[in-house]
Amino acid sequence: MTLTEESFHGALPPPSEVAKANTDSTRDREEIPLPSVTRTGAVVPRKRAVGRLVMHSMAMFGREFCYAVEAAFVTPVLLSVGLPKTLYSLVWLISPILGFVLQPVVGSASDHCTCSWGRRRPYILGLGIIMMLGMTLYLNGDVIISAFIGERDKQRTWAIVITMLGVVLFDFAADFIDGPIKAYLFDVCSHQDKEKGLHYHALFTGLGGALGYLTGAMDWGETVLGYSLPSEFQVIFFFAVLVFLICLTVHLHSIPEDTLRCKNEETKLLLKVTESYKYSSIEEEIKNGRLKSTCTEKKAAAKPGKCTIMSHTEVQKRMTLKSLLKTLLSMPSRYRYLCVSHLFGWMAFLSNMLFFTDFMGQVVYQGSPYAPHNSTLYLTYTTGVEMGCWGLCINAISSSVYSYLQKILLPYIGLKGLYFIGYLLFGLGTGFIGLFPNVYSTLALCSLFGVMSSTLYTVPFHLIAEYHREEENLKLQHGEEAGEHERGKGIDCAALTCMVQLAQIILGVGLGLLVSAAGSAVTMISASTVALIGCCFVAFCVQYV
Repeated sequence: MTLTEESFHGALPPPSEVAKANTDSTRDREEIPLPSVTRTGAVVPRKRAVGRLVMHSMAMFGREFCYAVEAAFVTPVLLSVGLPKTLYSLVWLISPILGFVLQPVVGSASDHCTCSWGRRRPYILGLGIIMMLGMTLYLNGDVIISAFIGERDKQRTWAIVITMLGVVLFDFAADFIDGPIKAYLFDVCSHQDKEKGLHYHALFTGLGGALGYLTGAMDWGETVLGYSLPSEFQVIFFFAVLVFLICLTVHLHSIPEDTLRCKNEETKLLLKVTESYKYSSIEEEIKNGRLKSTCTEKKAAAKPGKCTIMSHTEVQKRMTLKSLLKTLLSMPSRYRYLCVSHLFGWMAFLSNMLFFTDFMGQVVYQGSPYAPHNSTLYLTYTTGVEMGCWGLCINAISSSVYSYLQKILLPYIGLKGLYFIGYLLFGLGTGFIGLFPNVYSTLALCSLFGVMSSTLYTVPFHLIAEYHREEENLKLQHGEEAGEHERGKGIDCAALTCMVQLAQIILGVGLGLLVSAAGSAVTMISASTVALIGCCFVAFCVQYV
């Protein structure tokens, strides 16, 4: 179809007929639960059932399950294929550098995606496939290479290359996928459902991590799968891929996603012309070229054509990378402060999580990973590592429990209270563990790790939703159109997720040197210091609605 000034006005009935038609169709509108439309033309999504929100959260369950598998097995896998120590830090640096550079680009691209399946789900599906490819390579790299290469020296070299590639691909996609998932939730849910959805995300993140750690802690060698498959790594791979496939499929079919092109813009125009005092403004906008329409006419056997209406501002956003960078640099100050606080939180959290099992083995249990494998020191170290895995399992369970408690605490202490408490408890807990290492107190304080985890996965994104809601209200007060001079939610979620990659880059460069110089004990003190600094930043710099 072609949208012209004549056809547009010719297709519109007089205001009296519009009012009459609206009166006659009242019963039909009551029977069909359509989303509401604000005066700015923005479509407010309808209320979602709890089951739909749970289905949407399954992606976080599957992602965290795979994350837990990686945390438990990636170091043994890398060591088993003979990776040199000089390349170990390189593995952890490549993925966050790629993510930090590409995350805003993909976030902006998803904001303007015109795929008929939706804006976010194509990217979620693609990143999910990359995650499974990465798991296939790093858990089965040596088996794959052995099937194609017979020479032993070449097998070792190529096994290292394939395993490193798998780790990089998995980390890249697993970190990347969080942004589109959050943006997908914001697109299809009302403000109240966004709050519920974020809490369900945190709940299922904790449950997925707990189940993943428990799966890794079990001895699969004496089971049917253990006898059928070459090694324990293949058994874990089977469960990880199965769980992630099921969760990803459920997530992609959870809530229908609109393209937000023709439907929303035509709704906005129809709303305006039903008010008599708006007729002239519509004509002026069409004459001035502020609205453009591009339609794709298909053959008779094909599907109906797709209409896309966009403003000049939106066209300019899609044209160059330069405009994207300008958008990021011109973010309001409150978005930048939120990103900085998120960076502090993830630096503290990751500096603890990446070295926690090693801390348990070397500092709490007084073992040594460098001792001979049949020595008492090495066996003591492995016992500490196993106990550290149980501590991480406690962390995952407490994250799920606290995500439920957040809904109860929110009306009383607000987002600022939740944000402050998460950083404060984590800073005090890690500081106490670093100063007084003890098996039982350390395991008990692992529950505070879950408080921080749940906080990082919910509160910052909740604030993003609040910021966007406030901006929409301001547009309503000033009479601006929906979508005019507006950043997409995807790029804001991507900016937050970029802080995770930036934290990994900083820790990969700096914390490794500190651990080499002062030992694993420094990781807890570093995590506590950074968390308490972030606590002050959350209290005095982050803006709350």
